Amino acid sequence: MTSVAPLVSGVPSSPGQARGPVRLVRTVDDFARMRPGDVLVCRTTDPAWTPLFRLAAAVVTETGGLLSHASIVAREYRIPAVVGATGALSLLGDGTTVIVDGTLGTVTGQTR
Repeated sequence: MTSVAPLVSGVPSSPGQARGPVRLVRTVDDFARMRPGDVLVCRTTDPAWTPLFRLAAAVVTETGGLLSHASIVAREYRIPAVVGATGALSLLGDGTTVIVDGTLGTVTGQTR
């Protein structure tokens, strides 16, 4: 697996790396689209979004910091998270496989 330059970057908020398909979730109406192993990409999260963390391989949000809901819950579930990743919803394509590095705060694409 060879990674390329980051597609987006932000605040590293829960350590580790995970690979999976991007799932763009803009509203609660999109919750049913999440599948186990998806990378949850959204603007922000709140307690209503917590059940999605059980399915997610990693989480990427456009807003937030180390004490944001997404950061805290990702650490509880021990999944990588990058928050404050400005433009993630427009820069990452739904279904595209990415590698989320919650230690470095990067989201990269993958080449073969």
